[in-house]
Amino acid sequence: MKIRRILSLMLRHFYLIKASLPRIVDLIYWPTVQIILWGFVSKFFTMHSTYFNNTAGIILSAAILYDFLFRSSISYNMLFLEEIWSRNLINLFVSPLKVNEIVIALTCTALLRTLIGLVPAVLIAIPLFGISLLELGYPLILLLLSLYIFGITLGLLVTAGLVRFGPSFENIAWASLFFIAPIGCIYYPVEILPNWLQPIALALPLAHIFEETRSILITNTVHYSNIYYALMLNMIYLILAICTFYYSFKNAKIKGSLINVGE
Repeated sequence: MKIRRILSLMLRHFYLIKASLPRIVDLIYWPTVQIILWGFVSKFFTMHSTYFNNTAGIILSAAILYDFLFRSSISYNMLFLEEIWSRNLINLFVSPLKVNEIVIALTCTALLRTLIGLVPAVLIAIPLFGISLLELGYPLILLLLSLYIFGITLGLLVTAGLVRFGPSFENIAWASLFFIAPIGCIYYPVEILPNWLQPIALALPLAHIFEETRSILITNTVHYSNIYYALMLNMIYLILAICTFYYSFKNAKIKGSLINVGE
């Protein structure tokens, strides 16, 4: 593994973003709209509900964290799709770049794209709604790390599908997070789900992450067990995702389907 090759691929995507105003606007626009929309929805609940003492803060904080997860996964997928759309995928695989170097480069660049989109939205939420993620304290670092790992895990799984099935798998890239959002317990506790669905929700890192977020904001209590379970589950799913990607890549090489990707 050579750092120079990883940085070179990262630099390619950085120049793509830097040279395209529509790409920059797209990165900033959607998180900002999301935060503003949920901010006003949260204010409505604050005026008409006594379920939480700080409904706006809890719902908007959950929306921000979910958008961080969404951007992490979609950014990774978009970077890979950029290579498919520009018919550059074969060039990457015939270059000295190794598969693990490509994965690392995309992972690091996805974080850059995520921060470009999310930081302005988070800053806007402070003066508009008086909501700051810093209220979560030091656990925020571990929660964001856990969300980012899960986002990259989903990105790897989608990328594996793109390598195996080609651009026809592209729709899954956009829908993957929406499939699991209902059982991710982003805006409501796990107890809201039917009893038979709760074990499935608790098998996902999302349920533990957002349960911990609500625990901190409502009771000002940190349960590190939730953070531990989320990180442990994330590592298990990440390893499975990496294995799945390498398996798909190996099969694609054997069948010669990589040549047709992007056609």
